[in-house]
Amino acid sequence: MNKVLILVGPTASGKSALAVELAKKWGGEVISADSRQVYRGLNIGTGKVTRREMQGVPHHLLDVASAKKVFSAQDFVDHARSAIGDIIQRGKLPIIAGGTGFYIDALVGRIFLPNVPPNPKLRAKLDKLSVAQLYDRLQEKDPIRAHAMATPSERNNKVRLIRALEIAQCSPRGSTSRSNLAENGGYDCLWIGIAPDMKALDRKIQKRLTERLKHGMIAEAKRLHAGGLSYKRMIELGLEYRSLARLLQKKISRREMEDELYHVIHRYAHKQIGYWRRNTDIHWYKSPKAREINHYVGSFLDPSSL
Repeated sequence: MNKVLILVGPTASGKSALAVELAKKWGGEVISADSRQVYRGLNIGTGKVTRREMQGVPHHLLDVASAKKVFSAQDFVDHARSAIGDIIQRGKLPIIAGGTGFYIDALVGRIFLPNVPPNPKLRAKLDKLSVAQLYDRLQEKDPIRAHAMATPSERNNKVRLIRALEIAQCSPRGSTSRSNLAENGGYDCLWIGIAPDMKALDRKIQKRLTERLKHGMIAEAKRLHAGGLSYKRMIELGLEYRSLARLLQKKISRREMEDELYHVIHRYAHKQIGYWRRNTDIHWYKSPKAREINHYVGSFLDPSSL
């Protein structure tokens, strides 16, 4: 079995730094599992790892798509499986790190992605509904997929909601209710989760938001829009970019944007933890600096060393 290490947890929990640390110790390469870090130009707003923070460790699935186009879960699975195969072939350890649960579950076969062709008539009909109406309908048709799309960026993404309903239409019992373990590439996965104390995590979220604003998050949004990224698309991208689009359109003030963003990111972190708690294979730690993590990874990679 091909061994793969998976690091999950809420935003600001320290997954990226831990992935780099483990990659340096165990000869690994990192595959980002973030639904927005795949897009070029979305750097400060998404908290994308910098070259300096990578510390020479190769990272995959960053900056692989235009933000003007939708990068689907299937696109992620195809790219990530290719990266995993390449990493393993070179004798390295694939380390998947990110907070987009649906992407990771689809990659390792915990969620089934059916091959359903586009239905133009259905899409035109659904396009007349609001995102709230679409999400309510998805909860009825496919509650598992609806739960996976409970984050603000997903719930406000009309294109993805319509696609999810399109799939659910062809799978009355729910498109994501079945696993596809035969398609997982034969991965032997070790799951590690980072779940800090929520008060400590809230402080980290506030600190990181302040730092992003200081380092030019608003200017980044202005550049993206000047480069052709519509406000509509920025809103679809969710979280930071949704609030930034509202600010740039003068619908909210700077202060209102900061307050809105803090509360939205806070709720998002809670939903991420709730999503991953359903996975009983995850071994949880309160801190990415826990000494036990290295021992746990070592026992997974070389059980004979125990």
